[in-house]
Amino acid sequence: MRKSRVDEFLEFASARSGHLFRSACLLTSGDTHLAEDLTQETLGRMYALWGRIARIGNPAAYAQTVLVRTFLSHQRRRSATERPLGELPDRAPDTGEDPALRIALLDALAGLAPKDRAVVVLRYWEDRSIEETADALHVSSAAVRTRSVRALGKLRERLGGSIAEFAAR
Repeated sequence: MRKSRVDEFLEFASARSGHLFRSACLLTSGDTHLAEDLTQETLGRMYALWGRIARIGNPAAYAQTVLVRTFLSHQRRRSATERPLGELPDRAPDTGEDPALRIALLDALAGLAPKDRAVVVLRYWEDRSIEETADALHVSSAAVRTRSVRALGKLRERLGGSIAEFAAR
């Protein structure tokens, strides 16, 4: 018996939502609330076109592309520069990871331009090729290479010698 399209989408969303959320967290430099919004909006857009999904060769990669485009659209909005004030919410229990390293990396990512951050996340977190990254961002392969070099240079500059200190722990 063939599954309904709704059941297929629910299965897809259950399987991919965690990965999309982690990518969104990196894109937003750790803003989990915005990452949740971006993930939800991405899944909503995927649901809207789910009836035509047969024409898409790799729905997971397409969802990742939708996520990056949604993030970049959000960054163009005036409200994207708003930052809430107050105390930070309670964090998840310690998983043995180094929170100082996580904060340093997220702060360094936050210092990058949105498109540079998107290139770093797609190339090095998502492990996409230069061509796949270029397609997702609607830029040339040369632009992806240039942005990669520039973004990695800025990350090295921001992290400086402190990254060796984190790696030694």
